[in-house]
Amino acid sequence: MKPDSKPSPADDPVVLAVTGMTCAACAARIEKKLNKLDGVVATVNYATSKATITGLDERPDASRLMSVIESLGYGAVAPNIVDGESTVEIATEAHLLDVRRRLALATIGAVPVMALSMIGALQFDGWQWVSLVLAAPVATWCAWPFHKSAWRSAAHRTTTMDTLISLGVVAAMAWSVWALIFGNAGEIGMTMDMNLLPRTDEHHGAMVHDEIYLEVATTLVAFILAGRWFEVRARRRAGDSLRALSALGAKSVTLWRDGAEAVIPIGALGVGETFVVRPGETVATDGVVIDGVSAIDASMITGESLPVDCRRGDAVTGGTLNTNGRLLVRATRIGRDTVLAQMARLVERAQDGKAPVQRLADKVSAVFVPAVIALSSATLIGWLVVTGDARRSFEAAVAVLVIACPCALGLATPVALLVGTGRAAREGIIIKGAHALEASRAVDTIVFDKTGTLTTGVMTLQRVDELESGHLGAVLALESLSEHPVARAVVGGLRERGVQATIGVEDFVNTPGVGVSALVDGRRVSVGRSSQWDGTGFTVVEATVDDRVVSHLWVSDSVKPNASAIVAELHTLDVRPMIVSGDAPGAVRHVAAMVGIDETKIRSAVLPTDKLSIVHELQATGATVAMVGDGVNDAAALVAADLGVAMGTGTDAAMEAGDLTIIDGDLAKVPRALALSRRTLGIIRANLFWAFAYNVAALPLAVAGLMNPVIAGLAMALSSVFVVTNSLRLRR
Repeated sequence: MKPDSKPSPADDPVVLAVTGMTCAACAARIEKKLNKLDGVVATVNYATSKATITGLDERPDASRLMSVIESLGYGAVAPNIVDGESTVEIATEAHLLDVRRRLALATIGAVPVMALSMIGALQFDGWQWVSLVLAAPVATWCAWPFHKSAWRSAAHRTTTMDTLISLGVVAAMAWSVWALIFGNAGEIGMTMDMNLLPRTDEHHGAMVHDEIYLEVATTLVAFILAGRWFEVRARRRAGDSLRALSALGAKSVTLWRDGAEAVIPIGALGVGETFVVRPGETVATDGVVIDGVSAIDASMITGESLPVDCRRGDAVTGGTLNTNGRLLVRATRIGRDTVLAQMARLVERAQDGKAPVQRLADKVSAVFVPAVIALSSATLIGWLVVTGDARRSFEAAVAVLVIACPCALGLATPVALLVGTGRAAREGIIIKGAHALEASRAVDTIVFDKTGTLTTGVMTLQRVDELESGHLGAVLALESLSEHPVARAVVGGLRERGVQATIGVEDFVNTPGVGVSALVDGRRVSVGRSSQWDGTGFTVVEATVDDRVVSHLWVSDSVKPNASAIVAELHTLDVRPMIVSGDAPGAVRHVAAMVGIDETKIRSAVLPTDKLSIVHELQATGATVAMVGDGVNDAAALVAADLGVAMGTGTDAAMEAGDLTIIDGDLAKVPRALALSRRTLGIIRANLFWAFAYNVAALPLAVAGLMNPVIAGLAMALSSVFVVTNSLRLRR
């Protein structure tokens, strides 16, 4: 079973928007608490601020889950639409507004305090007391979310990133107030300078209090708030593709009933009802055209730029755009069952997956904050014992507190996943989650089904050889009664050639695997597959009249025009393509030769169960296998492969079977999907590397007393912003 394997169609997880999370440790804490409940499996995503909870036996009770989250001091709401707005968006906007207000006041207070602390020429008599007045609201009201979160965590005997921030601010303020009131820092005429490195104490070992750290308290709050503001905004940009996908659905629909039109909310439309789609309108839901001719622009779902012609009997997908003619459409799927809803749900579900490397980061984050607090305490004591310099000891301890940033570790995977999967969805590629990214990196063998994948899947009549003239009308009449794809190709081809069907067909017999026969105008006519083969890839149909062979009809399934170029592109990605098909050996060899696949890399005349065995056989040799199929006949092999790539038109089976789903079946998107998956994984790995490297490099400097707390706060804020902005490169 692959990690984060595909859920069954019966899965119906509870998704809750979680408010109040400030770092990855918050998400880990909520996830741990939810997973302690019997019969549930929960994943909490800090990047999307959502908790996804699946019941092992039955769907969990949402109200119970919300109570558990609220008991930890966080908020939880069900994502839905209120007055046309998403509850998640409403909560995010409220959070952004609150952060912006606190950031504005923090900036107003921090800038003059920083200037007064740095520039001796600005230090007028009593400047330190003015700085205290400016710093007080910054360290209290502006920093209140950090203090509240730290207190809430302490009440539950846990710690988060806010614990470190709150301790740093409180320590800096407490030291400063002590120095102002009980030391000599409050004396009128006191001056001070600030350096990028910690200040040195010329009175070695003396307990002096002539230095204050109000600039540390204020700038730390301002930097962290600024980082949070940019982070939230960037995370919203990361989810733009997913929101755009969800927004494609129509809000209302023009119902057609008894020859009259009526505009109703989309939620009131039922399966089987008929609706109108005018030129320039969005198709309201999945359905079948029952009247009209038009061209449908499906680029917003499939990524295909060219409109597709549609007429009576053709299926249309909700969320696509009607470009010209008026259509009457009968609804076949509504609500959660539509292709668009499934796409949005699958893309959103992909955010919940965690790559193995991210699981390591989560474990580190869970113990990181307590370890940092312990390290900060040890730094304070160690410096005091070694130097006796209280000020240097304090600066080093505070720098250790504020430099640590597990937030970047927690954001490394989910934000990159959010951007990468959203970008792929806009191109008609569904990436199921982190396990698909991990698999794409190692794939070295890709297995293609032939029909409908490398070929068009549509049989056409290529050539007609008449051994006796005058019998094609009887052949057309007989084949018109068969539903076999070859028979349909013969019928279509003969009609295109102007052949008229003979009237009077009796005693029709269909023999599976052999062909069809009947009495046509009093003569026994039979049509079946011939044993003739010339190595060109054609299926030869033989027609007989009264046991005399009268014609041969040559039928073939055309290779997709870009198949050979795509195979060549896969070779450049160091992926070896092969064909596994149920078709006859000659047809498979012919297609392999046309697209550039070596004859030793083909398997023919295999059953669906054989495809599964072949995948296992390849894996046993050490190959990492990607299987490309239609998602229905190849479902078992798609699931067994290290990476399943489903080709199709967004059917339920195709979407559920593949780790990657190519919605419109465009073969050119297979290497594109692999490349995008690998690039997304590369971004994740880069994010994690720099997040780890940042802490590995910065913490020793802080412990050694070589890091000013102000610079530490700035670096901490920038690390999270870097991870998010680096992930946003995937949008390009």
